Amino acid sequence: MRRALLRLGVLAALAATPALADSPGGRPVKLALPDGEQVYKQVCAACHLDHAQGSPDGTVPALAHNAKLASADYPITVVMKGQGGMPWFSEMLTPGQVAAVVGYVRTHFDNSYADPVSEADVKRIAAAIRASEE
Repeated sequence: MRRALLRLGVLAALAATPALADSPGGRPVKLALPDGEQVYKQVCAACHLDHAQGSPDGTVPALAHNAKLASADYPITVVMKGQGGMPWFSEMLTPGQVAAVVGYVRTHFDNSYADPVSEADVKRIAAAIRASEE
């Protein structure tokens, strides 16, 4: 039930976002957001909140002070594939936007994982996800 409510909340927040529009096939179009901070504010903050603290009950994990962000592969995979109540964003965000938002979260909110996250990293992980689903 919590997952359904979380997904509904994410979808409601995204529906209210003016940058999001439906394409003719019902699939979301790619968002036109210029950098990781804007992606975070427009997409991620709806659930993870402004300071990445997550929900008070722990249903939505905090991204602040998060040791799981040490390896960029983990947050890239979660953003691309979804996890728990979090939906996937692979059809909404470009690989460059995923790299930018993961890099942003890894270097903000009291996280200090400064090694860069590239579009090539995102494409590599997206290919691995596709291969594992075949």
